[in-house]
Amino acid sequence: MNGEPTTHFGFTQVPEAEKAKRVAGVFDSVASRYDLMNDVLSGGLHRAWKAFAVNQAGVRPGMRVLDVAGGTGDMTRAFARRVGPRGGVVLTDINGAMLTEGRDRLLDEGIVAEAVRCDAEQLPFADRRFDRVIVAFGLRNMTHKDRALAEMRRVLKPGGMLLVLEFSRVWAPLAPLYDAYSMKIMPWLGERIAGDAESYRYLAESIRMHPSQRDLARLMEDAGLARVRWFNFTAGICALHTGIRI
Repeated sequence: MNGEPTTHFGFTQVPEAEKAKRVAGVFDSVASRYDLMNDVLSGGLHRAWKAFAVNQAGVRPGMRVLDVAGGTGDMTRAFARRVGPRGGVVLTDINGAMLTEGRDRLLDEGIVAEAVRCDAEQLPFADRRFDRVIVAFGLRNMTHKDRALAEMRRVLKPGGMLLVLEFSRVWAPLAPLYDAYSMKIMPWLGERIAGDAESYRYLAESIRMHPSQRDLARLMEDAGLARVRWFNFTAGICALHTGIRI
C-alpha cells in the first residue's frame, strides 16, 4: 500500500488512516439495532457481563466515571445511578450515530450525562480527572490499542481503576463451535435483523484479531497500569480486565 503503515480491519489489511472511517461505517449502519442485536447474539448474556463489570468497579456516590466508546449508553446509565447527583459520568464515542443514540436514550430516561464525541487515542480531558474509566466492547475497534490504553491511564486519578470489557479468546475445545456460530450465524442474523451482514462479519473477524487475555494484560501493564487481572465469562467468550493507576 505504497509504504503506508497498515492495520487490520477484521481479516483485511487496510491503511491505518482508513480504519477509523471503516469502523465508523459499521456503527453508522448498526446503531439503531445495536442493543437488540447484542441481546439476540449473546442470548442476553452481555447484560450479566456488564453488571459484573459495574459491580467490580466499586463506584461510590460522588465519583467521576469516563465511559469510553460507550455507544448506546448502557454502562453510562448503570454508573450514573451509582455516582448520584454529586458525581458524574461522561459518555464518549468516536461515532456520531452511536453517541446520539446513547445520549437520546439516556435523556428519555431522565439521565443527563455529558456526551463527548472524541477519539479514545486522544482524549480531550485533563490528567487525573476520573476515578474510574471503562471501555466495554470498544477496544478491539481501536487502531492503536496501546495509545488508547495510555490515554485512559492518563486521565485516571492515582488509585483509579481502568476496566476493559471485551470479547476474548474462547476455551479451546469450544473454539470450532464458537467459530461456526460467530462466522456464519452472526452475519446471517445481522442480515435478517439489522439488514447488514457485512458489519456483523467484520465484528466477528475483529474478535479473532483482538489480543488474548494474557496479551491484553501485558498491554495494560505496558501502559503503566498495576495489579492487572482478568475474569473470564462464558468459557472465555468475554473477559473483564482491570488495572490500577498507581
